Amino acid sequence: MTAHEPKITPELIADHGLKPDEYQRILKLIGREPSFTELGIFSAMWNEHCSYKSSRLHLRGLPTKAPWVIQGPGENAGVIDIGDGQAAVFKMESHNHPSYIEPYQGAATGVGGILRDVFTMGARPIAALNALRFGDPKHPRTRHLVAGVVAGIGGYGNSFGVPTVGGLVGFHTRYDGNCLVNAMAVGLADTDKIFYAKATGVGLPVVYLGSKTGRDGIHGATMASAEFGEGAEEKRPTVQVGDPFAEKLLLEACLEIMAAGCVVAIQDMGAAGLTCSAVEMGAKGDLGIELDLDNVPCREEGMSAYEMMLSESQERMLMVIAPGKEEQAEAIFRKWGLDFAIVGHTTDNLRFVVKHKGEVKADLPIKELGDEAPLYDRPWTETPKQQRIDPASLDITATIPGALERLVGSPDFASKRWIWEQYDHIILNNTVQRPGGDAAVVRIDDGPKGLAITCDVTPRYCEADPFEGGKQAVAEAWRNITAVGGKPLAITDNLNFGNPERPEIMGQLVGCLRGLGEAARELEFPVVSGNVSLYNETFGRAILPTPTIGGVGVLADVEKMATIDFKDNGEIILLVGETAGWLGQSAFMCEILDREDGAPPPVDLALERRNGDYVRALIEEGLVTAVHDVSDGGVLMALAEMAMASGIGANLVAPPADINPYAFWFGEDQARYVITLQSSAKALVLRRAELAGVTIAKLGTTGGDRLNIPGERPIVMDALRERHEAWLPIYMGAGLM
Repeated sequence: MTAHEPKITPELIADHGLKPDEYQRILKLIGREPSFTELGIFSAMWNEHCSYKSSRLHLRGLPTKAPWVIQGPGENAGVIDIGDGQAAVFKMESHNHPSYIEPYQGAATGVGGILRDVFTMGARPIAALNALRFGDPKHPRTRHLVAGVVAGIGGYGNSFGVPTVGGLVGFHTRYDGNCLVNAMAVGLADTDKIFYAKATGVGLPVVYLGSKTGRDGIHGATMASAEFGEGAEEKRPTVQVGDPFAEKLLLEACLEIMAAGCVVAIQDMGAAGLTCSAVEMGAKGDLGIELDLDNVPCREEGMSAYEMMLSESQERMLMVIAPGKEEQAEAIFRKWGLDFAIVGHTTDNLRFVVKHKGEVKADLPIKELGDEAPLYDRPWTETPKQQRIDPASLDITATIPGALERLVGSPDFASKRWIWEQYDHIILNNTVQRPGGDAAVVRIDDGPKGLAITCDVTPRYCEADPFEGGKQAVAEAWRNITAVGGKPLAITDNLNFGNPERPEIMGQLVGCLRGLGEAARELEFPVVSGNVSLYNETFGRAILPTPTIGGVGVLADVEKMATIDFKDNGEIILLVGETAGWLGQSAFMCEILDREDGAPPPVDLALERRNGDYVRALIEEGLVTAVHDVSDGGVLMALAEMAMASGIGANLVAPPADINPYAFWFGEDQARYVITLQSSAKALVLRRAELAGVTIAKLGTTGGDRLNIPGERPIVMDALRERHEAWLPIYMGAGLM
């Protein structure tokens, strides 16, 4: 320990997010007291955000393989084969804590980080999505967070030049002190040109690339692994600062250097910065790494080894360069105006050695830094089951039209146009289906093929029944891709939960993972990448369990893609799937009755698959004119969204006599779709349903400018659309942001 380094005390250990038993584990592992820099390295590698110490035991149960999976979890991003020698590369990650502290930069650097994860694999990003959760709109901080997060996402993505094509936004008081910002990116690469983090070869140069290192983001990963309490604002220095223009240069330089055959291994400097990237590259290749920090490009004077190792400054990469390629690689990076510095080399001694100003600041066993990270089998309790809601027991005063009008204008279900119009969702000219549908569709190059991309989760289901909620999140993503005509191939996840040291929270995580895993297996929708974000709570109040699912599928021909809007008057409207009228945890219960209780709808995965395969085949053969999956708000909300998207109304039939009308129109039974077709296709569509064993029922016909329900007042489309579009712009324009 040098004179200017602080003494290792129990308080300092606690400040680094390490428990006393974890520190004892460090002492046993290295046989001595760590230096200050070594303590920082262990803090970075062993925090929840980087080590998954509370979750990885349960993550092992997820299905991660399929014939089309090229790379599953464990790399910067997942990779799937989409045919024709092409691969889709994608991942989702969280930037929750930073976005609450500093919403613009927190969200912006979340976008930047996930884009780097994708192009680190050798892929050019073609699309970005996001899943956002904010607190009660009445909370004094919510409007500020919405404004900052949306501006940050748009500011980074628009400047970088990638279309933001889809996502979701929700509000709930449980997110008052801890918003969620989950960013997803998708890229394209050739299947034989994927790049990995595994270092190979001894004595090869380790090269620092990109922007200079500063003091922003130090302890960012550690901060993301702790719940909020007093002094959240004081954590502002732990939030990184992004530069999308530097990232664009980094993208082009990385793809060029890869094409030139210079790269042996590559790792994004994301969470825990230089520490995590160097350790992961060496450990994956069974090699040691020696770094000389005197060569690290810094933008601030007098940075210590500790600061350089833990900085999370953005737009940086670490590479192992092929022998003899140093000059060529440097010339490429200099051409793009980026830093290029040889900061170390690979060794055969399995040690992670860090030197600065002639002193050894760290000398640690490299594999044990990751492999020996704590692994906890935390106690958990199962969430108690709730009873199914009997619609007859409910005291409902709202009319069916009145309930619909309130729903479409409520914070969760109102149009999010105000948000997505701030994103450039058409740059690169390949966005075929824009925000507002069931899934985004992006054309691949100039050919007929496209990718269908979505992200979804229903947190109130996960709170009431984590197992069914986890299943439903995967099934919903599968349905969204199916509803546009895509073949679902794989998912990425972002598992957002509270403090895992509380058994009831850990039970939510375990239950959701079991449900997620079962759905992914049954639907052949494997998990190829993801992120776990725990300790999302403030003063002991946890967020709703929110395992966001990002799904990717492929369309053979984007010209056959389905959309939600009614196409013409006089078309037949059919409901695919069985309706029991399940109201528990529904949008109707939440918004109209101000209740969040009852069992959520169960998910029959065999039924999901049968109904989805049937609908996808109808789309492929051109037998349907519009398709929309039934989710939040039930059948009537789906119909209203289809009508509002087109301006065409509908004349609907009365619900079956044996189902409560509110439960029929607003129940959220799963595995259902609303489809429209011309009368000439009716006989064939019904015959196909009979052969496939699919339940199908007539809902009515399209036409006019109103939704007409027997026995109810007409719902005027113009007024409904105005209500749907009004809430968010009015909310964001009221008062100071």
